[in-house]
Amino acid sequence: MIDIDIVFDDAEVMAALHRLLERTGNIRPALVDIGEEVTEQTKRRFETTTGPDGEHWAANSQVTLDHKPGNRPLTGVTGSLMDTIRYQLDGDFAVLIGSNKDQAAMMQFGGTKAEFPNLWGDIPGRPYLGISDADKAEILSIIQRHLDL
Repeated sequence: MIDIDIVFDDAEVMAALHRLLERTGNIRPALVDIGEEVTEQTKRRFETTTGPDGEHWAANSQVTLDHKPGNRPLTGVTGSLMDTIRYQLDGDFAVLIGSNKDQAAMMQFGGTKAEFPNLWGDIPGRPYLGISDADKAEILSIIQRHLDL
């Protein structure tokens, strides 16, 4: 399995999580809710073909279109990378969101045929993992709901 770390270390979110930890002694329930929400936000990117930065993904090249049906980026012959996006808690203080697919890193960061001869052509990075401004706002809202309980 390949691990990719895209760490979200936002001071405002971290401060809110610290307040929640001080008040309740347990942020795991909030992390579960955050994991579920960010997983769904990530999956929505496959519908909009837009990264967390708001940029649209590069369209599939003709070489790719010749090898697989459909024209949506990041979808495969047997399904979509989107179908494998999951979250899991990592201990008591972290939530991980990602895919167990071998090609997940290649789709996030891209690669060239020169680097990876098994590719049928160069693949531009199409970031799907990450936190947008709207994602951050929802994370803060989730934490606030847990503080209000």
